[in-house]
Amino acid sequence: MIYQGKSLNAALLENGIADVVFDAEGSVNKFDQQTVRELEEVCQALIDNGNVKGAVVRSAKGVFIVGADITEFGALFAMPDDEILTWVAKTSQAFDKFEDLPFPTVCAINGFALGGGCEMTLACDLRVADTTAVIGLPEVKLGLMPGFGGTVRLPRLIGADNAMEWMSTGRNNKPDAALKVGAIDAVVAPEKLQAAALSMVQDAIDGKIDWQARRAQKKSPLSLNKNESMMSFATAKAMVAAQAGKHYPAPHVMVDTLAAASVMDREGALKLENEGFVKLAKTDAAKAQIGIFMADQLVKGKGKKMAKAATKQVNQAAVLGAGIMGGGIAYQSAVTGTPTVMKDIAQPALDLGLTEAAKILGKGMQRGKVDAAKMAKTLNSIVPTLEYSAIKDADIVIEAVVENPKVKGIVLAETEQHVADDAIICSNTSTISINQLAASLQKPERFCGMHFFNPVHRMPLVEIIRGEKTSDETIAAVVAFTLKMGKTPIVVNDCPGFLVNRVLFPYFAGFSKLVLDGADFVAVDKVMEKDFGWPMGPAYLLDVVGMDTADHAAGVMAAGIPERLQKIDNDPVEALYKAQRLGQKNGKGFYNFGVDKRGKPTKTAAQEAYDLIKVEHKAFDKEEIIARLMIPMANEAVRCLEEGIVASAAEADMALLYGLGFPPFRGGIFRYMETMGLQNFVALADKYAHLGPIYQISDGLREMAAIGKSYFG
Repeated sequence: MIYQGKSLNAALLENGIADVVFDAEGSVNKFDQQTVRELEEVCQALIDNGNVKGAVVRSAKGVFIVGADITEFGALFAMPDDEILTWVAKTSQAFDKFEDLPFPTVCAINGFALGGGCEMTLACDLRVADTTAVIGLPEVKLGLMPGFGGTVRLPRLIGADNAMEWMSTGRNNKPDAALKVGAIDAVVAPEKLQAAALSMVQDAIDGKIDWQARRAQKKSPLSLNKNESMMSFATAKAMVAAQAGKHYPAPHVMVDTLAAASVMDREGALKLENEGFVKLAKTDAAKAQIGIFMADQLVKGKGKKMAKAATKQVNQAAVLGAGIMGGGIAYQSAVTGTPTVMKDIAQPALDLGLTEAAKILGKGMQRGKVDAAKMAKTLNSIVPTLEYSAIKDADIVIEAVVENPKVKGIVLAETEQHVADDAIICSNTSTISINQLAASLQKPERFCGMHFFNPVHRMPLVEIIRGEKTSDETIAAVVAFTLKMGKTPIVVNDCPGFLVNRVLFPYFAGFSKLVLDGADFVAVDKVMEKDFGWPMGPAYLLDVVGMDTADHAAGVMAAGIPERLQKIDNDPVEALYKAQRLGQKNGKGFYNFGVDKRGKPTKTAAQEAYDLIKVEHKAFDKEEIIARLMIPMANEAVRCLEEGIVASAAEADMALLYGLGFPPFRGGIFRYMETMGLQNFVALADKYAHLGPIYQISDGLREMAAIGKSYFG
């Protein structure tokens, strides 16, 4: 044994080849600070040995290296800039030391080689991957850029244009795509990986591969002339500006760094990379996006733990109520491998549900993601029916009929008479109390809410709502089924609107009050989209939701939380609903919807909407617009956490991110408040407290701000 550490070991094989193996104590290999130290130590041990002629780097696990240990970033990035710079420079020097070993090195890549894992492969002279490999530099998704030499080595290996596309998108790459651009040198079957790597390093030792020339290329300036350089980086900057916009600094800094470093050798280029990394580490966007990653890990971990405890498997599903929502749920169940009965009381609704599923699959075929066999299998797994008898074998039944408590209660009671005693029954309600609906059932312990978001196949969140009598076994089984469907489950307790809609409707109320005070809804949408970062402004979102749906839900919220969410006098939403301006569903709401001469959708501000609102317009600055909409949402989210509706701030943030499209660069509603500073948020909310209860903060939030506590522990 040449070296034995906790994460790395090295042994000398025959022919003088060192076998360098990443094998951390956990389930995967990561580049934590300990592993970086061991990388330096193993390099020195290899140099000191004297008998090493070449080295193969591999993993003892099912994946190579998943990247840096992101759990360390919080403490690291809180350090002063000069200390972060020292850390990242020292880390990247460990990779340099490996690259400078006095003999050829080959990396054997299996499974994930991402971030720091990818950068480890780049520090080797040659790379061979098996067919399971996934290679990429996804740091941009954390608001960062590669910091261990990725921006230096990758462009010198695959060209500046390919490298900037890899890094600015953060996309994962399959072996064939990586081979095509030259990021790896060969692809083999998994069982041949180690032998192929040993053969490749032997060829390098024997002089059949000029590994020294390859190494020299990675350490030299980019081979671009002045015109090529100008065209390459100007094009990349334009693409980043168009796709990333102003809210995501990472791809901008990365391209600028790569451009400046293109004329430098490795030492100069790495210095610029280190400085760019530190600059990004201190941004609010990085803090938010790293927070999202951590919150996502928490949510997924809780989901997997609950699913593991499930005692009932779902092998057959049923959906009650076809149409667009029911068809979407049936599609999602069937496409992920669960045969699904779709029941309705009317044949046209069943036809609509099947059409919805076929439409989703058709679009998948157009994009090359679905083949004819998958389309046929999915559609054949959806069985339309008008008869209750068809659901008798279902392990889970999801009710998705009209959002009316009386109708839902009748349907649920009928359903219970036609399913097995251990079948789970769920309601896809968006606002109606689960406890109220449970009163219709003889066995309420097997009942819970299962709130999907539209369009079902694209929205990742499913809110699972626990009623007072819902059993743990029911929740575990529904969580497991949600994961099987490819969705992210977040379990919440019952209350009006549950979590997502409960925090959304105060936001809508803030919008209505602002419009009644004279704000132009187009101007409000522009600020909330362009400046705050929502995918849709509130007026546009209401048009998509539908004014009938929004008005009904507002009534439910008013009845459930009358102290804060009473309906607003002269509410523009209610005015549009009464005028049958329902939004996109009938082509007219705040906006008029249509198509242009080329058949592309159009959206124009509706004069009819202005006429119905009947207020004199006045200008509001963007800070006030944002404050008047976001304070009510934040306040209600805080109350949901304080009342135990949601278990953690992290889960609330992920629910809003996945359910509403909360801007990722802001990290979620709690991360947004903490980035602002809780004391600053309290002061801002107090400034608008005179506008009504939705602007008045809780005592709990005021106390947390006063003593400097964090919602993230």
